[in-house]
Amino acid sequence: MRGINQIKTAALLGLLSGLLVLGAYYLVGDESGLYIGLALAAFTSLGSWYASDQAALAAYRAQPLQRQEAPELYDIVASLSERAGIPVPKVFLVPTKSPNAFATGRDPDHSAVAVTEGIIELLSREELESVLAHELTHIRNRDTLTQAVAGTVAGAITYIGRILSFGALYGPVTRDRRQGPNPFGVLFLIVLAPLAAALIQFAISRTREFSADLGSAEITGNPLALASALEKLETVGHQIPMNGNPAMSPLLIVNPLSTKGLQSLFRTHPPTEERIRRLLELAQQKQQTALSAA
Repeated sequence: MRGINQIKTAALLGLLSGLLVLGAYYLVGDESGLYIGLALAAFTSLGSWYASDQAALAAYRAQPLQRQEAPELYDIVASLSERAGIPVPKVFLVPTKSPNAFATGRDPDHSAVAVTEGIIELLSREELESVLAHELTHIRNRDTLTQAVAGTVAGAITYIGRILSFGALYGPVTRDRRQGPNPFGVLFLIVLAPLAAALIQFAISRTREFSADLGSAEITGNPLALASALEKLETVGHQIPMNGNPAMSPLLIVNPLSTKGLQSLFRTHPPTEERIRRLLELAQQKQQTALSAA
């Protein structure tokens, strides 16, 4: 399952980059746009690689937390990091009562995990451990970098569309030298490309969440704790919104915004009910395996 998710993520990232290259081609109107698109994809990926952690922490006003301020939390993070086989990340506290958590950083050696005041107050120790193990799995799998690149490339596609829509007010911007004005190119960049980019970005996020849930269960050996934590976070999170840049919401362990019907296409996370169902099935499988071994 983990290998399939990684292949799916790589394919979605490739498709997202392809949209950026195609968008630049339509914007310029000839083959030079392809080279510009490739350069934009490389530049945005490199920029997100360097600045993703600071952008995410700033978006939620996360403050660095010293060990003497929360020794129990630090001990949990250190113990789980050892089990996950990664360096201990920096720990940050988000000053909000909304219960949530996220991880960020370009690689395990330059990573951070942030928890809100609300999640510390809401969850039991076992539940908090399961949430932190989920976030450490994101770091181990380099999902934090994947999400940063996906969000930055999707933003670049949307920005190109805005440039084109502004230029279209004053005259043709996209022109195929062999065929004349290309109205499909205008429609593609203004409407279709940004929409497709958002859908792909959210699909990447949903794929990585399932993998992180599985990683949490492997690290803690307690899938029921994460199932219980997700149930609490889903209920209380909707009551106390998490303020911050919506572009960073894929990083959170649960999305505090509810999406139903057609809006479910724009989910940054899988349905919490589905995540809980998979964790309960995993717990049942572990129990059956233990009984068989006995």
